[in-house]
Amino acid sequence: MEIHLAGSRPTRRAPKENFTGTVWQDPVIMTPAPAHLNCARVSFEPGARTAWHTHPLGQTLYVISGIGRVQAKGGPIREIRPGDVVWIPPGEKHWHGASPANGMTHIAMQEALDGVYSSWMEHVTDAEYSENVGG
Repeated sequence: MEIHLAGSRPTRRAPKENFTGTVWQDPVIMTPAPAHLNCARVSFEPGARTAWHTHPLGQTLYVISGIGRVQAKGGPIREIRPGDVVWIPPGEKHWHGASPANGMTHIAMQEALDGVYSSWMEHVTDAEYSENVGG
């Protein structure tokens, strides 16, 4: 058993290559092999978002505060709020982040396949982000 004490996992700014706007990541856990879980609390300032990306084994998002957005490629932008749980299937191209006027924080959980948790792609354009929220 391992106990990771609060404060032992410092907050870090999310890399600009994979995010638009100000995003803070607080690692929760990255399990040692043979487990493959990576979990972080991710806080997006208003308008901030991920780039398009996929996860080889899928991703679960649990919204804990604010108002956010999530979109699978080709689908509508969906609004997400505290208590909402989003399951993104393996290999589905998607993005997620805050709404234009509100910040949003979620817990992001994903597992690795052959050491890969995420495959990052192009940034979400302002036009894509500004589409109407639907569904």
